[in-house]
Amino acid sequence: MTALSTRETTKITPARKARRDRAGKILYGTAAVIVVLAAWQIIAALRIKPEVILPGPLDVADAFKQLFSTSEIWTDLGTSGSEMLFGLLLATVVGLPAGLLIGWYKRLSWALGPFVSFLYSTPRIALTPLLIVWFGIGQTSKIAIVFLMAVFPIVINVTTGMQNLDPAMLRVAKQFGASDFQVFTTIALPGTVPYIISGLRLAVGQALIGVFVCELSGATHGIGMLMNNAGQQFQTPVVFAGVVIFALTGVLISWLLRLLERSVAAWRPDSH
Repeated sequence: MTALSTRETTKITPARKARRDRAGKILYGTAAVIVVLAAWQIIAALRIKPEVILPGPLDVADAFKQLFSTSEIWTDLGTSGSEMLFGLLLATVVGLPAGLLIGWYKRLSWALGPFVSFLYSTPRIALTPLLIVWFGIGQTSKIAIVFLMAVFPIVINVTTGMQNLDPAMLRVAKQFGASDFQVFTTIALPGTVPYIISGLRLAVGQALIGVFVCELSGATHGIGMLMNNAGQQFQTPVVFAGVVIFALTGVLISWLLRLLERSVAAWRPDSH
């Protein structure tokens, strides 16, 4: 009886459950992707709609092959990548401390809250012509667009994380003589890590939108410009290939952010 109970307990250990859930997630996710791609290819092969309207996965794969057979694609990838990298880094450098300060200092939140809400509610893409007037049609205006798209998800999420800290924990720390700096670094900042990662993940999606939109306005290189030109020439498989490039970029960065979150998980206060 004891041996049986031990085996049953072993089967449901948290580590085994986590491995099982992870394997199930990979299995079900992979199966779902294969089913969707197969159904898409079958529908495309039947040519219910012509290729110019609905290309199949194999058509998109051929478009990828053609794109990467030339050196031009690397220039486009480098241009879009640099715009996103610099814009996202700038948004992080500005948005992270801004969110921490707004969330930590109540009066600062009262003062800056209306501006953050106003700018976040504004369709920032509509500011593209104004940014082009201010910075020209070069890379600076495009980085500014990406920055504007990405910074507010970071600010809002980090502010929310700071404002949702457990007040009882903060009071206890202060009653034991902890300074504001000690409370901030040992409780507030670690407790905000999930919100920071969430804000960065949202910012990545917004930054990709910014890259695409900014390259529709006077760009000479970039994946967005490539997609725009392909659409005007009815090269639908190339448009789909550009969509896949943007999507894979977002998935890759989100995966890296999840790895980062796991690496700093030890900072988080124990919620159990």
